[in-house]
Amino acid sequence: MRLTKEEQAMLNGDFGEGAKLAMKILAAIGEACYADKMVPVSRTHVALSNQEADLWFAEKLVAGGAKCRISPTVNPGFDLEYFQGITTVDAGDEAVIKRTRAAYRELGATLTYNCTPYLEKNIPRFGEITAYSESSATPYINSVYGARTNREAAQSALCSAVTGVTPLYGYLLTENRRGQILVNVDAGELSDFDYQMLGYCTPKKTGFKIPVFRGITNPSPEALKDLGAELNTGGNVAMYHIIGVTPEAPTLEAAFQGETPREEVTVTRADLDRMQKELSTEGGKIDFALFGCPHLTIKQVGIIADRVKGKKLAVPLWIMASAFTKDLARKMGYLDILLAAGGDIAGDTCMDQPCWKFLYGKKGITDSPKCAYYTQRRNMAFVIRDIETCVDASLAGRV
Repeated sequence: MRLTKEEQAMLNGDFGEGAKLAMKILAAIGEACYADKMVPVSRTHVALSNQEADLWFAEKLVAGGAKCRISPTVNPGFDLEYFQGITTVDAGDEAVIKRTRAAYRELGATLTYNCTPYLEKNIPRFGEITAYSESSATPYINSVYGARTNREAAQSALCSAVTGVTPLYGYLLTENRRGQILVNVDAGELSDFDYQMLGYCTPKKTGFKIPVFRGITNPSPEALKDLGAELNTGGNVAMYHIIGVTPEAPTLEAAFQGETPREEVTVTRADLDRMQKELSTEGGKIDFALFGCPHLTIKQVGIIADRVKGKKLAVPLWIMASAFTKDLARKMGYLDILLAAGGDIAGDTCMDQPCWKFLYGKKGITDSPKCAYYTQRRNMAFVIRDIETCVDASLAGRV
């Protein structure tokens, strides 16, 4: 790679061992991906995990004196004080979360603890070069905003935050953002929940190619959020186009950058229904409801609050959302409604965290295939339905 004088100085260790390590990793990634140079980034997001490997790397950078030039927003951990109030938190898990907080604070991260930074706090403009990790973030900013990022690891995104640069390859290059397969959506009018199933089932037909969707009109921000999350969870797809909706696809011709689509598939209502049945465990008695993978918006919180208002839940219900959304829900009265019904909002939290150990071995309900996917390794089973059906099941205690 051709490095600038400053980049070479970082690699030589002139800016400390932490910056040296970060630049060494980025240079190796660039060489592996045939990048010829670095480019500056203006935004970063790190999908920290609060797991030991992530913590080891962050503390190694801290020990080397690293500081973030481009302060990254960060993914959820868990609100230690909140969960200490409702369950017993293992001493080891408590130590890891505290050390993670300290490490990222020392690095100079912006401690949002939110997996949808693209909806609040860290919103890029069209064409902006960034380094984002997080499986719902990369498709959203690439596709919906037309900003540019590769599907970064937490570590590579953190290296870019420290150095201020990223290798020039992949989705940063215009030619690599071209649609690769046309997906005709022939499933009638789509609900927000249908986009979850569309995202998960599309890669089953297309592989990891960049899909160009035809037949979709006026999707909500929530639909686009969940479409990208499921594309990237079910199929490692970090970018998509929707003709007439996303900025790089005003027309089919533009989406394919003037080329004729070489492949074409169709997704039907039967495909969506089949995907839901395949992903979901059987109905019956449930023990809890869990929403927010990715984090719910205030609109989605309002849907749940309106449905439980004046009622009592038969099972506990938790919504995972950003601290900002939780505060807004408090101001709007949604949180009081949820608490009165027996539900709650767990801010700054992800279901892929050990704080939910008290639910292991139990059966829940959720609207998110991504939530169900992650919890397979944590001994939690999920029935998957739309939000409204999930809430009704929580009121009844069964599906």
